[in-house]
Amino acid sequence: MSCDCAKACANTSAERKTLRVALALNLTMFAIGTIAGLLAESTGLLADALDMLTDAITYGLSLMAISRGLAFKKNAARWSGGILVLLGIGIILDVVRRWFFGSEPVGSVMMVYSTVSFAVNLYVLTQVAKFHRGEVHLRASYICTRADVIANLAVFASGGIVAVTGLSIVDLIIGLLIGLYVLKEAVEILVEAKEAT
Repeated sequence: MSCDCAKACANTSAERKTLRVALALNLTMFAIGTIAGLLAESTGLLADALDMLTDAITYGLSLMAISRGLAFKKNAARWSGGILVLLGIGIILDVVRRWFFGSEPVGSVMMVYSTVSFAVNLYVLTQVAKFHRGEVHLRASYICTRADVIANLAVFASGGIVAVTGLSIVDLIIGLLIGLYVLKEAVEILVEAKEAT
């Protein structure tokens, strides 16, 4: 019995450490990405940075949920899904705004940020993946991080196209696709939270 308790404590400690590191990295990348996105006038980059913020919130909620009961963990996952819904809608609205008012994204800035962001997210994903079959709040963290890696690749590709061709519409298309993908991930998290036992 003491072995089970020691194992559970070790798992909890590892989960906390992983989530704290993920939280710190995502908050840092959110700040950098927001500045870069505003300077580069890139919807895709801003969407990526805001996705970092939602991940940080998800990691924070998951940290609070670690030693709590199932109801709290399900609610943490629901909040994570709800925040992603708001983010997805916000990204799509920004795409519409930039479509009407225009923007001139800077492809090189998009590529540099997305490269750094990809490295950070890939590291976090490898760490969070250890717990992706765990409780619902940890599965929510994994889903959010997985979405980030895909968004980073999309922003890098669009940055390259914008840098070479100057076609700003590519940034809007990528921003829209990220927004839709974020909504898909939100639905997945909300379904997981509903079905968790």
